[in-house]
Amino acid sequence: MPHIEAQGLSINFPLYHLGARSLKKRLMAAASIRLREDDSHRIVVVALRDLSFRINAGERVALVGSNGAGKTTLLRTLAGTYEPVAGRLEVEGTIGALLDPSAGMDPDATGRENIVLRGLFLGLSDAECKALVEEAGRFSGLNEFLDVPIRTYSAGMSIRLSFAVATLMSPQILLMDEWFLAGDADFMARASERLEKLVVGADILVLATHDMAIVRRWCTRVIRLASGRIEADGTVEEVLGPA
Repeated sequence: MPHIEAQGLSINFPLYHLGARSLKKRLMAAASIRLREDDSHRIVVVALRDLSFRINAGERVALVGSNGAGKTTLLRTLAGTYEPVAGRLEVEGTIGALLDPSAGMDPDATGRENIVLRGLFLGLSDAECKALVEEAGRFSGLNEFLDVPIRTYSAGMSIRLSFAVATLMSPQILLMDEWFLAGDADFMARASERLEKLVVGADILVLATHDMAIVRRWCTRVIRLASGRIEADGTVEEVLGPA
């Protein structure tokens, strides 16, 4: 059964450019609780500290908090991008991550080549990759531009292709950094329908957002982060209060 469980999860980011001992001393003397010196005598930013939670199938969880609270770091840790320095993380189920729709896109490759590469990364066969190209081209409306390098695309064309490719999945666990919608009115309408279908089809949704209207519409639970720690964890009404 798909689930996510963290026990004492912590993430640190070393500040490698702080080489001078005098600079380290000055920094640590005025340091916040999110800066410390690790066992290798490096200054590190404590991005996440001692997080413990479990998310079960059927839950729609919003990560809220101010900028720098640790929302995106937690999403990327769940996606496997960052390795915890302490604690335990168990993620059971296929993962789809809408963290940066353009991530992994090669600007010098054509739209078609980028789509095929994404399909191969997902473990699809040649025939499935071909079908993927046709679907992405149809949805994005870029059929005639799929065979030119994406560095020649306008901003709007790049958004449409990135969104089409990023949403060509049916994950059990969907990770999202903000509710991603952009483009012209016609594309927005189609993208909204596609995104909602993706969310409904996932067993678990974890969404980092500042939009409380989205939280109240789509989520059943809220985890509020502050300075890399869990400040509150409960139902939408418990954490945000009544609408």
